[in-house]
Amino acid sequence: MANYTGPKVKLSRRVGVPIADIPKHTAKRQLNPPGVHGFRGRRLRDYGVRLNEKQKLRYHYNVLEKQMANLVEEAGRMRGNTGEVLLQLLEQRLDNVLRRLGWARTIWQSRQIVAHGHVLVNGRKTDRPSFRVNSGDTITLKEKAQKNIRENLESLPGHEVPSWLSFDPSTLTAKVLATPTHDQVPFDVNMNLIIEFYR
Repeated sequence: MANYTGPKVKLSRRVGVPIADIPKHTAKRQLNPPGVHGFRGRRLRDYGVRLNEKQKLRYHYNVLEKQMANLVEEAGRMRGNTGEVLLQLLEQRLDNVLRRLGWARTIWQSRQIVAHGHVLVNGRKTDRPSFRVNSGDTITLKEKAQKNIRENLESLPGHEVPSWLSFDPSTLTAKVLATPTHDQVPFDVNMNLIIEFYR
């Protein structure tokens, strides 16, 4: 399946917010618009504002446009606020859960860990980054990946695991305790504009 493999900081600069919580993306100079003097061009119209908001979400969770459209459609069929349900569906992706646990520094690294078959969900190998975890699921690692994960954890001092997940550092075992809520997501985005974009 097609996936963006170019420079990731370029994505942060394009949308004007850091899409990964690492110094390369959060540095102030990196958020200037592309170009010698950071020329922004014209002010965005309504469509451009909604498009930019949607791209922020896509880049943060590393999903393709088709996947995003399918998730919006699925969220619309489910009970509750469509924007909040969409955010829950994205947060429950396995690659995102590894990032929230601190097992990977970026979404791209966590995607690679999953795709290489290092992750077990309820004791079964799961190599699909888009796999959706549910309440009560247990996430563990294969033996050969544990050294790298411990190094990642050491490189993220002070990382806080969200309250909807529990994590035992001694055994590198995590458990999904509940469905994430809108206020537990550490990424600020206007979901109403995104839903309007797809209407």
